[in-house]
Amino acid sequence: MQIIADLHLHSKYSRAVSKDMTLPVMASFAQKKGINLLTTADWTHPLWFKEIQSQLEEAGKGVYKLKTGEEPLFLLSTEISSIYSQDGKLRRIHNLVFAPSFEAAGKIIKELQKRGCNLMADGRPIIGLSSKQLLELILEVDKACLLIPCHAWTPHFGVYGSASGFNSITEAFGGLDSYIYGIETGLSSDPEMNWQIQELMDRSILSFSDAHSPAKMGREATVFVENKNGMSNVKSQISNNKITYDDIAKAIKRDPKGNLKIGYTIEFYPEEGKYHFSGHRNCGVVRGVEEIKKDGSTCPVCSRRLTEGVLYRLGQLRSETLLDRSRTKESPHGIKWIVDAKKNHPPFVRMVPLLEILAESLGSTVFSQKTKTLFDDLCKKFDGEFSVLLTTPIEEIQKTFGDRVAEGVLKVRRGDIVIQPGYDGEYGKVQIWHKESVANKTVVNTQEPKNQLGLF
Repeated sequence: MQIIADLHLHSKYSRAVSKDMTLPVMASFAQKKGINLLTTADWTHPLWFKEIQSQLEEAGKGVYKLKTGEEPLFLLSTEISSIYSQDGKLRRIHNLVFAPSFEAAGKIIKELQKRGCNLMADGRPIIGLSSKQLLELILEVDKACLLIPCHAWTPHFGVYGSASGFNSITEAFGGLDSYIYGIETGLSSDPEMNWQIQELMDRSILSFSDAHSPAKMGREATVFVENKNGMSNVKSQISNNKITYDDIAKAIKRDPKGNLKIGYTIEFYPEEGKYHFSGHRNCGVVRGVEEIKKDGSTCPVCSRRLTEGVLYRLGQLRSETLLDRSRTKESPHGIKWIVDAKKNHPPFVRMVPLLEILAESLGSTVFSQKTKTLFDDLCKKFDGEFSVLLTTPIEEIQKTFGDRVAEGVLKVRRGDIVIQPGYDGEYGKVQIWHKESVANKTVVNTQEPKNQLGLF
């Protein structure tokens, strides 16, 4: 038994977010994709807070369900943007805040408003409190609250970001760093990259989608499984929708006596993320790590400093003693699992979203009706997107949906794809079928995960 969770989303009250990001639509897509646990998102927005309160009822302590009865379950987590000055530098850090109840969330809202925070302007509010001050505030409201730095490596908004972040969690949170139990990888990094950071050795590596539309939900996810050292019958709890906020919190805290633990994460290929390489999008300049070492970080077009990507930033902060920790293990379904050789962190798998696989197999786009129809048919036939990507035998996909679709899924499972890496806000471009030579392009062949480390 497992719980596939996506705990970083946005609602219709956030900027640049689809109006379809409402609880019923989110729930419908979660069923289609095979997601068991979602966040309500954006609960600091007063109007959205009232809306979710009216639509949800408690299913287990701190975990909610729609009053209409549809799955999945919901948990209260939301993203907050802190913009402030520290040590003479402008910091812009995004954090996920988890609340154990509507009561606690309501108190946090009131405390933020007391401090002059404008919560009506955006579902992801911008506040003047530092990350440490925000953490102090939520812990004063309820010790069960959690704060997780989200998309930790994003240049402009991550705790490790090259443009406005810090060199460590300790630097960012001072004496409260012991309350930071994990970080969110973001789309441009994956667990293998984060395993190279010393202070993350005993912290959870979490992955969620940060979706702004229903179709993007689950593009990254964290999967919770039964902890055999736990204190209760988790299988029975899950089947009866009785998991609790405390179960999820203890798993994130890596509590050995908790009912759940993190079993694995489902990842974007980090090269597909918007900030994996360095560059300037408007100038059409993109550079990998070796090119930065050779040519520097100054843009040859505008003479300003390039936006330094996640891969380059990792090289500045990683520990040399923590390199070469990953190993690959292939499952019976042809999936390459990446395993921590030190057994300090759970494994993970890299995937391309099913809509992207189908669009390329059809020679179409992810927005076309024929791609969406095929997506719906596959999800209905095989019990969700994650089942198609991870567990359905390729022979079964081939039998019903043909050679091309089956081949695309298998190539992604094996990592037999090429990606032109993303940079400076531009998503990377995936090629499942190698249509042209990549010899003189800035392209990462992801077939062997260790190639990523070799870029240093």
